[in-house]
Amino acid sequence: MNSLDQQRGTRKSLPLSERDLRDLAVLRGSDAHRAALSRLAQTVVTEGSSEAVILHAILEAGIKAVEQLVEAEGYAQIAAEGAAENRQAVARRRRPTWADE
Repeated sequence: MNSLDQQRGTRKSLPLSERDLRDLAVLRGSDAHRAALSRLAQTVVTEGSSEAVILHAILEAGIKAVEQLVEAEGYAQIAAEGAAENRQAVARRRRPTWADE
């Protein structure tokens, strides 16, 4: 895990709703939420972490979740294509129904 406090980058403005602010307060105040976010973002998030660090961790966790979903959908598509090819191959090997006439 790395610490986001040590990374530097471009700062962007991010409008936050009241709900967003409540969610951030929960993430900052809950040991379980911070631990889960730390695991998902693969970074250290502590009770003393800045709002920017927590928001960046949320962004990292979200990006990882999107990447995992895209990967899973890609594997499902490959599996479906393989199953279709397998069915076609089996159908080609099957003896035609009219062959015994």
